[in-house]
Amino acid sequence: MPSLPIVGTGDHRYEVIHNWGELPERYRYGNCHGVCVDLQGLVYIHQTVHETSESDDATIVFDADGKFVKSWGPEFKAGAHGLHLNVENGTEYLYLADHVRNIVVKTTLDGEEVYALGYPKQSEPYAGEPIKYRPTNVAVAPDGDLYIADGYGSSYIIQYDATGNYIRTFGGAGASEAESAEPGRLLCPHGIWCDTRGETPILLVADRKNRRIQRFSLQGEHLGFDYGVNLPCHFHERNGELVIPDLAARVTLLDSNNEVIVHLGEGHTDEADWRSRREKSRDHFESGKFVCPHGACFDAAGNIFVVEWVEIGRVTKLRKVD
Repeated sequence: MPSLPIVGTGDHRYEVIHNWGELPERYRYGNCHGVCVDLQGLVYIHQTVHETSESDDATIVFDADGKFVKSWGPEFKAGAHGLHLNVENGTEYLYLADHVRNIVVKTTLDGEEVYALGYPKQSEPYAGEPIKYRPTNVAVAPDGDLYIADGYGSSYIIQYDATGNYIRTFGGAGASEAESAEPGRLLCPHGIWCDTRGETPILLVADRKNRRIQRFSLQGEHLGFDYGVNLPCHFHERNGELVIPDLAARVTLLDSNNEVIVHLGEGHTDEADWRSRREKSRDHFESGKFVCPHGACFDAAGNIFVVEWVEIGRVTKLRKVD
């Protein structure tokens, strides 16, 4: 049996295990958008269901060894997108952004709905004549406040309290790409995360079309930028380090100062090849290289799970090499 490829350098080396997890025959992945690992080590894959799948469940759960455990969520089959796990008073909850039904839903780990937030009609920019709203991801602050990224809509961040009461809106695109690149402006805020590594919690936003990370206070004030990313999608943290799925064919690790440690599995980024490759069969995917990473997270041991925006879905485990 051929050896698996190794990516990374130094203390950040990983064995690449593509097509991880024993997916039962009745399931077929569509675009794999989100991944998280709960406190028990179960791995949750959130994906848009392929048209050939016998099951309509959008969330598929595996144990740490890749054995199928359960599935749920047929209501997300078309719009499964953002997936965030949060521990609240010892209980784990999931926050799921559906960019087709245009809602954010809080659920238990079994998919039981706690509440849902729809169109932000109380928000000033969205009041009156409706503007486009397509949420992509969610962050939760230590005090329970929610921050919803309208990544595929009008590029605002909408803040609610823990019970769903509206607080404020900030960000938003400008009238041109140049205006959208100004401090505090956003162009496809695809991912969002509450950074508690410092003394004061702040927000990190994956400002995807601007190819940067933007930092905000929890009150929506622009604090600064970080770079070294290529169409960043989201964030996950372990021991002060961040893993960022860069849609343009790589996974990026940042240190506690948001400086690049290493890019993992960098694939083809030529625009025509990159976009066409994601629609092809698996034999067009190169071993050890990514196509369109859309979600990524660490597990407790420091391994990384990566899911990709490809039409037939792909889950890769990057097993940390000691």
